[in-house]
Amino acid sequence: MIKKYSFSKIIKSYAVVKNIKENKILPYFTQNGLSFTYTMDNSTRVYGLGEATRGINKRGGIFRSYCYDEPFHTEDKKSLYGAHNFLIIDSKDSKERFGVFFDTPSGVTFDIGFSDSSTIKIELDYDGFDIYIINADKLLDIVKEFRELIGKSYVPPYWAFGFGQSRWGYFNKDSIEKVLSSHEKAEIPLDMIYLDIDYMDSFKDFTIDNTRFPDFSNFVSYMKDKGIHLIPIIDAAVKVENEYQVYEEGKKDGYFCKDENGDDYIVGVWPGKSVLPDFLNEKAAKFFGNKYKILTDMGIDGFWNDMNEPAIFYSDKGLKKAFKDIKAFENKTIDTTSFFDLRDTFARISNAQDDYNSFYHNIDGKKIVHNRVHNLYGCAMTISAAEALEKLRPKNRTLLFSRASCIGMHRYSGLWTGDNHSWWSHILLSIQQMPALNMCGFLYAGSDIGGFNADCSRDLLLRWLSFAIFTPLMRNHSAYGTRNQECYAFGETKDFKNIIDLRYRLIPYLYSEFMKAVLNNDMLFKPLCFEYENDETAKQVEDQLLVGDSIMIAPIYKQNANGRYIYLPENMLMMTVKNGEIFEQSMEKGHHYINIQLNEVVFFVRNNKMLPLFNPAKNTKSIDKNHFTLYGNADTYEMYVDNGETKEISSQNIIILKTNK
Repeated sequence: MIKKYSFSKIIKSYAVVKNIKENKILPYFTQNGLSFTYTMDNSTRVYGLGEATRGINKRGGIFRSYCYDEPFHTEDKKSLYGAHNFLIIDSKDSKERFGVFFDTPSGVTFDIGFSDSSTIKIELDYDGFDIYIINADKLLDIVKEFRELIGKSYVPPYWAFGFGQSRWGYFNKDSIEKVLSSHEKAEIPLDMIYLDIDYMDSFKDFTIDNTRFPDFSNFVSYMKDKGIHLIPIIDAAVKVENEYQVYEEGKKDGYFCKDENGDDYIVGVWPGKSVLPDFLNEKAAKFFGNKYKILTDMGIDGFWNDMNEPAIFYSDKGLKKAFKDIKAFENKTIDTTSFFDLRDTFARISNAQDDYNSFYHNIDGKKIVHNRVHNLYGCAMTISAAEALEKLRPKNRTLLFSRASCIGMHRYSGLWTGDNHSWWSHILLSIQQMPALNMCGFLYAGSDIGGFNADCSRDLLLRWLSFAIFTPLMRNHSAYGTRNQECYAFGETKDFKNIIDLRYRLIPYLYSEFMKAVLNNDMLFKPLCFEYENDETAKQVEDQLLVGDSIMIAPIYKQNANGRYIYLPENMLMMTVKNGEIFEQSMEKGHHYINIQLNEVVFFVRNNKMLPLFNPAKNTKSIDKNHFTLYGNADTYEMYVDNGETKEISSQNIIILKTNK
């Protein structure tokens, strides 16, 4: 059952696509201005919030739902790139179990027992919002009802489940060809190579640096013949430059965000002085979306949208104030307090609240300050791309994912979890983010494998890959100036090949479970307690996940660990993959310590389930779906099979694989 409560909603959000009629506040919420409270008992557990820090159970943390360019994903950070305002509150002692969704385009703060250990307090930045209460007996049923409410998840092309290699720093055509040749030499499968801002002419969207990437269309075609899709980045900001067509056209038609006087609001991002397209203006969104045609005409069939929180390095307004503040320090004695103020003067101008309160959108003829609709900006950028690509490529799916997001964008694209670090803790963070993102509709998701910032080590990359082979989006990505972290950058490649070969053996299963999750509004990644609800131990496990219907994973995320403790909520079949060989071992329900060496991948097949594994392949196009081996103790497996390109999806595409028993 879903109940909706409206509070003078004045601004369109993109989350909900169907109307639910209800008009009554449930008694366990109290309204205090724009805040709501809920009293937890000792057993209350809280799930959700999509892309957020901390564990699967969010109790004890404070979270700010506000799309923010935050590269340091540590536990004290309240905001990351996404705004996903959906919670499940599970209070067994008081027999209350429900989901709650705050549909608002502006910021929300969730204090989940941080200030008061027994109280959830939710504060909204502005009025104008809807609240949805979802009641069901089971946790997974709450998710399914919510997902039914917000609409079906985005489906990428089949090849997007392959392995992708990326780096900010592939400066030219030769560096891209080196990635491919190095993978071919090591016989490591590959489907995608990503193009960061290096491919652009002076960081201008929808341009190619013809010196670094001459004859780009033929290069795209050449790589595709090799089985490689080139996936370029698109940033939100547009460079201020005369004779740059995108800028000139947008300026002429008034498609950029304005200051209070109606002039284009000038910010600094990668190209230097830039303007922000007004994606919440329907005409401006179409204008920007149609520019993707420049690249699709060159053969490009996938994109990743970035910097769309929007990220702002500085603004003209912020710079002027900073220089004025610095000037005031001249000829003064700098004491302890003033030193830190001086040091932080320029740091404060990036992604500043003063900027977000200083530019405006034209929404249906109304002038709306950005902060009122802040969480819609990145979503609106990606919707503008998706709607244009729907027309530009009407028959085939396009790979599309974004950094900034809110609930609703899940219908148009996937996401990646942004600029993480080469930290062991970020493997665990990624593990814990996946089910929460699935709850909010984001099924096509993944993290930057190996970490974007800082330097990756060989063992960190191997352990990260051992988890990431199960995420739909599987991309190794790193920052300019960091250590190269391609699989072949660490010398001997056999262990990397072992892991990525396994990914390709799993792809038909992962794709099947993904598509069934789309059709059934289900989750691909689930915490153990979503299936084993009466198992008190399962509720405490936050570093093991169920992947689809058949698999449980228990990744290693600690350095120098050659094994780990696991909990099996039922009898399972342990699968150990080493040097391409598979070893099976029946395991009984309960606690175990298992050895997992760096050159091994271990996962589990659930009781009364079946897992098909296929032969290794060099890319998704060469996967042989007719030859497989079934593992497990069930008689059949339902596999979803289609051409992986066209947009129609149907339960009629499910076929039955049977054992020879």
